[in-house]
Amino acid sequence: MENIQSLPIDIQTGKLLDWLLDRRHCNLKWQTAVKEIREKINAAIQDMPENEEIKHLLSGSYIHYFHCLRIVEILKGTEASSKNIFGRYSSQRMKDWQEIISLYETDNIYLAEAASLLSRNVSYEGPALRKQLAKAQQLQQELCRREVECQTSAADLRERYYAACKQYGITGENVARELQALVKDLPAVLEEVGKDAEKLEQQIQLYTAFTHFVCDWSEPVLPMLAFAQKKGNPTFFEWRTGKTPTVVERPVVVEEAPPDALAEDSIDWGNFGASAAAPGVNAAIKVEDGIDWGISLEPSFDQDSGAIDWGDSEAAPIDIEIVDAGSDCPEGVARGDDALSVLENPQSRNQFIDELMELETFLTQRVIEMGEDGDVVAMSQFQMAPSIIQRQTRQHVQEMLSQVLDLLGRLTSLRMQHLFTIQASPGYVERVSELLRQKLKQADILVLKGATMVEKRQEALKEQSRLEPRVDLLAGRTRELQKMIEADISKRYHKRPVNLMGVNI
Repeated sequence: MENIQSLPIDIQTGKLLDWLLDRRHCNLKWQTAVKEIREKINAAIQDMPENEEIKHLLSGSYIHYFHCLRIVEILKGTEASSKNIFGRYSSQRMKDWQEIISLYETDNIYLAEAASLLSRNVSYEGPALRKQLAKAQQLQQELCRREVECQTSAADLRERYYAACKQYGITGENVARELQALVKDLPAVLEEVGKDAEKLEQQIQLYTAFTHFVCDWSEPVLPMLAFAQKKGNPTFFEWRTGKTPTVVERPVVVEEAPPDALAEDSIDWGNFGASAAAPGVNAAIKVEDGIDWGISLEPSFDQDSGAIDWGDSEAAPIDIEIVDAGSDCPEGVARGDDALSVLENPQSRNQFIDELMELETFLTQRVIEMGEDGDVVAMSQFQMAPSIIQRQTRQHVQEMLSQVLDLLGRLTSLRMQHLFTIQASPGYVERVSELLRQKLKQADILVLKGATMVEKRQEALKEQSRLEPRVDLLAGRTRELQKMIEADISKRYHKRPVNLMGVNI
């Protein structure tokens, strides 16, 4: 018997209620009795004395039998004045709670309810709260990650925006105006390129001599580069005709105003239906009171001679300029594409770039060939070559190649390509501006999205702060209930130790 008394009783928490019912500690109809007890508890708590411990017991928790025992202990102190000489209390509060305890102890209803409450806390309430807490913590991590992504993406978009602006050669504060300003400066930039093209004399002479020597070439070599080397960057008219124009009428570029400027500078045509006496511009023309311009549509008739006078026959003759067939403008006048410089006109500029690339390829090949040692065949081949070919050194050819590459890079850079496109198509400015603005808009949207992530993360943090005390409170009260149930069952088995297994909250 002593060995049996020392053996613990291990009960799985999830099967505690079944264990109590199987051993006839509780009645199968305990739930029906509990409903009546709960109604009495709800009525009793409406009239309670001012006591901090009672408030703590009644705040946000399920009041069970062990709470009722503690309430009665407190009421013994607060209701001591109502105790008579027989040890009974005349206070209705005490009577109500003593009745509740008596109903609980009938058929051990309190033990069945406590077992059910413990099982519910362990199997449902605790896991649900922990799941909500874990979800709030996971949501914070996810929102923090997305916030960083939004900030990184926004910074990347802004960096790409300013990198694109840098490629265009602008600051990005007002893209449209800055691009149009660059186009205005384009002639000056091309003029500098034309001046530097005048330094290509040695390269052109070397390529010409080499071509004539190797291929016996008789046609002109690099005509556009040779022309630019002598003239710089003249008009396309001079390149096409070989004559310097007397008048240059450049195309007028109409700068598109921004939408807000259009609204302010819109034309006021006045009120056509208004009276002539109304203020403003009077668009009506009075023929009878108009200005006498000295022009008569009717010929005068001479009564003496009987002839028609058609006007002053001795007036100054009218000069009529005769334009040759097939020409668009008078001789010596450069208009339209002819008025553009050689490097502005797409046709001549493409030819200029093509010839630069041709010259670059030749000089690159010469640098490679001159770097090869011991080529006896090549040395013997150029013994009869002109002196301009024989006296070249590899270092000098490399320097000439650098000059060509510099000019080619300045004309074919991404910035220059965009400027040429803008010059050819004014609508391209708006398209480029819109594309760049989209990057900033997307960056702003991501910043707002990141701010939203911050707000949601703060909400999730508040939810976590609200759930953590509830989890701790539930865990503490569950452990207290576990100890009370273990002690109650232990009394029924002669103080044998009782262990409720699986209480993990």
